[in-house]
Amino acid sequence: MSEKSAPFTYPDVGATRATMPDGYHRFRNRRPIGHGRDLFERAAAHILDFGIQKGVGTFRGADTETAQPGTELTVVLRIGPLNISAPCRVVYVLDEPDRRGFAYGTLPGHPEVGEELFAVEYDPTDDTVYGLITAFSRPGAWYVRLGGPVARLIQRWFTHRYLNTLPTSN
Repeated sequence: MSEKSAPFTYPDVGATRATMPDGYHRFRNRRPIGHGRDLFERAAAHILDFGIQKGVGTFRGADTETAQPGTELTVVLRIGPLNISAPCRVVYVLDEPDRRGFAYGTLPGHPEVGEELFAVEYDPTDDTVYGLITAFSRPGAWYVRLGGPVARLIQRWFTHRYLNTLPTSN
């Protein structure tokens, strides 16, 4: 883990809560995973326990068991023979009646610059539960800049895989 004093690598800390800033590649992937308050609670616990990252094998470690503001974690991006370490810090945790999750931001050494939100939402009007990943980023390392559109495709591929780790209705 990096030192707690290490600054985020971008000035727009917390921007995944509302309007994402200009100057970044932005994306949002929200899809239904099933129905029911029980599913919402299970999916929320999965997210807050770093289950998304563990489920796709990117989780290296964190300094707390569950996501909390200030938690430092490292994910590893495995692309072919490459293992790229990516240090992050939890920016905020969502703990609302119908929305739970957390966002982390990049720290020095991460190949990208930006923030990503992992959340689950419950719609009480029809009992639908949605998985949500929202992010803004731009290249932070030369090889990400060089990768251009391919790097974005890899990011979207990971997002799809992350959402696939969420529990679903039986």
